[in-house]
This record gives sequence, structure tokens and C-alpha cells, in this order.
Amino acid sequence: MDNKKKKTGNNASKEELVSDVIEHEDASGEEEKQQREDAYNEYVKQVTPTYSTPLHMLKAFAVGGFICVIGQLILNYCMICRGMDQATAAKWTSLILVLASAVLTGLNIYPSLAQFAGAGVLVPITGFANGISSAALEYKKEGQVFGLGAQIFSIGGPVILYGIFTSWVLGVIYWILKVIGVV
Repeated sequence: MDNKKKKTGNNASKEELVSDVIEHEDASGEEEKQQREDAYNEYVKQVTPTYSTPLHMLKAFAVGGFICVIGQLILNYCMICRGMDQATAAKWTSLILVLASAVLTGLNIYPSLAQFAGAGVLVPITGFANGISSAALEYKKEGQVFGLGAQIFSIGGPVILYGIFTSWVLGVIYWILKVIGVV
């Protein structure tokens, strides 16, 4: 019994805790049930990652802000150095950010950045490009048609579907308002 209590302490390994939980799976006595519960709780405490919310928020803010600053620099470059109007420069900025995100995903850099920054890399256009690219990379081994073709939009598909559907509904509402003379 004393050996079991030592096992469930802070110095027990995960394997020891799991074996202790399994050993007391069909526990009938209250003491055995308590030992199983203690071993399970200790195991959960060991395997549950701990997070610092303020630190994660700071990382997300810094990385997301950095991505936005890069976007602004691209926009300014296109407008000032290339003489583009704002609409054309914005289109080029979007294209460059999507390309950069897809390339960084393919090089396995973007997922590492996402691991570090969390929600900070979910800046809409780069996060969407990462979602589509990562799905393509994940399913390419299943072939061009049934892998890549069928699964590429598994992550981005709902976004595209609801975006198109919402724009269609709003277009119909706008058309109706225009026909009756409100707009």
C-alpha cells in the first residue's frame, strides 16, 4: 500500500501512473478506488500543458501586428515606389501575403509560427491561405483526384460556402430594395 502511495506522488512517471490506473480498473474497495482516482488525477496534472494567458496574448498581438505591418509595407511600396492606386496596391498586397503564407506553409515554417503565436497568425488572409495549403499538403499522398482534389477545401470550404451564400443573400436583398425604390 505504501508503495502505491509513493507511486502516485509527484515523482511518479506517466507510465507508472497509467499502470496504477489500469491495475485498479475493477477496484471494489473505497481505498482502491481512491488510489485509482489519485493516480488518474496526478496523470492528468502531468500531461495537461500549462499556459500563460498574458504571454500568449502578447505573442499573438506581436506576431499578428508584425504580419499587418508587413502588409502595410507592401501596400506602401506598391503605392509609392510602383505608382499604383490604392485599389491595385491592395490587390497586390493580398496576392503577395497569400503567396508568402502558402510558401511558408509548404516549407513548414508557418505551422511553427502558428505553434508559437497561436491566434496571431490567423490574420484572415494569411490564415485562410495556410488552411488551404496545409490541407493540400496533408492529402497529396492520397492522389490528385481523391486526395488533393476532394480534400483541399476541407478547411476552407465552409468559409467559401458561407461567404458566397451570404453575398448572394445580400445581393438579393439589395436587388429587392432597388426594385421597390428604397436604394
